[in-house]
Amino acid sequence: MTYENYLGFSREVLLEKMRQILPEKRLTHCLGVEKAARDLAKRYGADEEQAGLAGLLHDYAKKLSDQEFLDLIDRYELDPALKNWGNNVWHGMVGIYKIQEDLGLTDPAILRSIEIHTVGSGQMSTLDKIVYVADYIEHNRDFPGVEQARDIAQVSLDRAVAYETARTVEHLAHQGLPIYPQTLETYNAFVKYLKEEQ
Repeated sequence: MTYENYLGFSREVLLEKMRQILPEKRLTHCLGVEKAARDLAKRYGADEEQAGLAGLLHDYAKKLSDQEFLDLIDRYELDPALKNWGNNVWHGMVGIYKIQEDLGLTDPAILRSIEIHTVGSGQMSTLDKIVYVADYIEHNRDFPGVEQARDIAQVSLDRAVAYETARTVEHLAHQGLPIYPQTLETYNAFVKYLKEEQ
């Protein structure tokens, strides 16, 4: 578990960099997602190093200020409509540009999985699904439904994505909050898997 192939420096150096920008609780979550992603990669035959690094870095940009995100959207000429959202969308969709700037990470599969780890996509690779699900089920999480999500993740990644997305949509709707269009695309693409035999 070195990640040097992807970063040119060790996991220890990366953790030191992350400690400087993330509170302890957020870093603990990132380490939990790293472990969950590696476990899922092993179960589903994906690259454990890729999954682990994506899991570790998924919330790297979580503590950027709104202004930093807005500046990144301008600098990289991203879709201006992104400015209508907030940190929950930005730390993945825009955060990958901060990761590239700070860490020099270029692996497109890892960057993609971090980019969509909160909103999902109608088209998701195995790695995308692993990071999306690992973020939800890592062992530090404690909320109603998390145990069921963990059980589902051991059986079917597609059903785990469907379960998590349905829960997210339900939660946002219940709170009267807008739902990012790509999250609805994810829901529509994966909801059929909820109908599978348990």
